[in-house]
Amino acid sequence: MNILVTGSSGQLGTEIQHQSKESRHTFFFENSNQLDITIQEKVNSYIKDNKIDFVINCAAYTAVDKAEEELERANLVNAQGVENLVLALGNKGKMIHISTDYVFDGNANVPLKETDTTDPINAYGISKRIGEKFFLASNVPGIIIRTSWLYSSFGSNFVKTMMRLGKEKSELKVVSDQIGSPTYARDLANVCLQLVENDFSDKQRVYHYSNSGVTSWFEFAKEIMTIANLDCEVLPIKSDDYKTLAKRPFYSVMDTSRIKEDFNLNIPFWKDSLRECINNCQN
Repeated sequence: MNILVTGSSGQLGTEIQHQSKESRHTFFFENSNQLDITIQEKVNSYIKDNKIDFVINCAAYTAVDKAEEELERANLVNAQGVENLVLALGNKGKMIHISTDYVFDGNANVPLKETDTTDPINAYGISKRIGEKFFLASNVPGIIIRTSWLYSSFGSNFVKTMMRLGKEKSELKVVSDQIGSPTYARDLANVCLQLVENDFSDKQRVYHYSNSGVTSWFEFAKEIMTIANLDCEVLPIKSDDYKTLAKRPFYSVMDTSRIKEDFNLNIPFWKDSLRECINNCQN
């Protein structure tokens, strides 16, 4: 197959690029400068000219706080871009679309299932949910994967920020009342490549994927300092004491049992994947 990976310079896109080198398929990796998915004509031409059979859509506007002030831009990429891709594919291609735990409001206290009601509380989450709806309203077979707290040895993310600050500071304050599950982008990249091999036929399904286990941003930061052997004390604070433009869900742990059962996946524990990522950063 000819497989287009959008958002190829982001964390997940870069991981897919590295992990796909042994694949039997032909991959086309494009970032936003090379292929602007917000322009329908460009998407149509690209998919037709390159005979694209499958899209892994990693392209996203992910600046959660900036999205509150740049709602139009967030919607263009996260919603309109998805519609442009499914319109260009029509009934001649399949797609994996990457979405987010931020489509939920964070008021749950048990792991969220794919069938639970979505109710995003920030502009980023709203734009991502609209994108999901465009995909699900189309005739394009494939899946949506909602993921959470994504990090990688590539790009900018919480893990790399904590490692940098841990070298610069003796003390850091991190919110302790937001609960979720980190996801190593390399693990998710491998899942995407595995799912490409499946015959979705005419089906569309939503799946949740994160590393196994539950933590807070505070405990996550503490574990980063421990694994990276950094002498920086991490102190817990409440979200109310760390004001941001966008509201964050307090609880966004997702139930991953559906994707595990349907595709016989063994999902790594978050601390194990974090150790692997930090080792890659340090080597």
